[in-house]
Amino acid sequence: MFLSAQKELKFLIQTHLEIIYPDEDIETLNKRLLEIMELEECSVKPNSHENTWSEKDAWLITYGDSINSEAATPLATLNRFAKEKLADVINGIHILPFFPYSSDDGFSVIDYSQVNDSLGDWADIENIAANFHLMSDLVINHCSSRSRWFDNFKSRKEPGKDYFVEASPDDDTSQVVRPRTSPLLREVETLDGKRHVWCTFSHDQVDLNFANPEVLCEFIKIIKLYLDRGVRIFRLDAVAFLWKQLGTPCIHLPQTHEVIRLIRSLIEHHSKDAIIITETNVPNHENLSYFGNANEAHAVYNFSLPPLLLQALVAGTSKHLKAWQMSMPPAQTGTFYFNFIASHDGIGLRPAEGLLDEHEIETLVNAMQSFGARISWRTAEGGRNKPYEMNITLFDALQGTTKGPDKWHIERFICAHAIMFALEGVPAIYIHSFLATNNYYEGVERTNHNRTINRYKWDYDELTEKLSQSFSNHAKVFDKMCGLLRIRTKQPAFHPNAVQFTLHLGDQVFGFWRQSQQRDQSIFCLHNVTDQEVRIPVSSINLISLDTWVDLISGKDFSDIRQDVILQPYQYVWITNKVY
Repeated sequence: MFLSAQKELKFLIQTHLEIIYPDEDIETLNKRLLEIMELEECSVKPNSHENTWSEKDAWLITYGDSINSEAATPLATLNRFAKEKLADVINGIHILPFFPYSSDDGFSVIDYSQVNDSLGDWADIENIAANFHLMSDLVINHCSSRSRWFDNFKSRKEPGKDYFVEASPDDDTSQVVRPRTSPLLREVETLDGKRHVWCTFSHDQVDLNFANPEVLCEFIKIIKLYLDRGVRIFRLDAVAFLWKQLGTPCIHLPQTHEVIRLIRSLIEHHSKDAIIITETNVPNHENLSYFGNANEAHAVYNFSLPPLLLQALVAGTSKHLKAWQMSMPPAQTGTFYFNFIASHDGIGLRPAEGLLDEHEIETLVNAMQSFGARISWRTAEGGRNKPYEMNITLFDALQGTTKGPDKWHIERFICAHAIMFALEGVPAIYIHSFLATNNYYEGVERTNHNRTINRYKWDYDELTEKLSQSFSNHAKVFDKMCGLLRIRTKQPAFHPNAVQFTLHLGDQVFGFWRQSQQRDQSIFCLHNVTDQEVRIPVSSINLISLDTWVDLISGKDFSDIRQDVILQPYQYVWITNKVY
């Protein structure tokens, strides 16, 4: 006998809560969560292992004010630009935190329920959600030290009195994994005297205490608000650090995984098309754990892709990129890889640990510094500092190789995106990659933060003028990127869950084969990652001689298996037996 949707959901929530809060009144807490989500009479029963995405999905990553105009709010300007310039190539937009904040360009949230009035209002957010699939950050690990919750913590009143993680300076926190070099604990004066609060990232970003179920309930209220405003994709920021327990690394703890499963159960019973994406900038095998058994995150950030792809193109070898790809399990049905190669942060190096050796990382860091990068550091084992992140725009990062800048800048940059667009998963393009934005040194000097280097704010009129100038790098890159995406979104073999196999064609070429789920379309994706011409015998690719094979990019026919595929520096071909 099958359970009704409502009974099944109640049972699921109870199971999650028993693991997270074994000493709490589970029945009362369960009822409260269902009331917050208005699921007391739940009729939605999500299908397990079901894809709600396709090859047509591609997302833009942007701040709410990356493009500004005197004629409208930044959010309205973003909506206008996306509708005018990108509507035929992307169908989703990730707007980075658009709430009132005190630091970290939005990731230190003061009020989760409001839109930053310098960006616009909830009506602007709803208008974007009406045109595109909307992703919002759920900044769940910490909030601003200027929030009402933290003010109440210092005043020893609710809500907030027990909302933050406390520890003593005498506690042994030596095992705690840190992404920063700042002290872990911050001393705070309260009405009860001095307290020490836990700050994983900065002293303005105070870690929330999810051991208190009141904090969980607050975030379920926030999720419901966002769903009501049109958000359907939730990026769980820094979620790996969510649960704290002294004597452990305080990362990837079982309770953290269970909180994610709980959130998934609630949102997908509210909206079958809702998606959870975990942002866990950690070594690859740790990152993959957030898929669970297709019952946790719908998608995980493919964090190892940016540093490995950058290294391949700068060093001129696909050796490590291929080795990593062959180690990656295909995403189960109902899950997918969230592919990106640039973001509002820098290019992380932790996900490359174990994939590149220290010398290769040092060589890459040195090359990026020669191209203008700033380097951010973290405290590693034994208290020594290690490079954590390279802060540079991707456009400037790919201006040359370890030998220095060269004439293949744009070709190398577009090749990087061609690889990402063809890989298993859903591609996401940072707005400054679309626009070929250069390093923003003036911003770094003004804010004294390395990450500002990749957070330039465009004037709408200036930008549209540059995009109209065919000779500008901005126009060249934008047009090529959009052209590739128009091809990509028509090919069933580029479905996020379509079959993928790595090809062995030498380290100069990064190649792989994709096949549609209906098995009627195959695409051989070959990318020259070097500054030299490469020849590949068509016979070595194993094209079926009975089919007609055509390059989707150039239209060239490759049906004659006696010929060679000749790839100029950073050239790529997508050879298919079926053109859509």
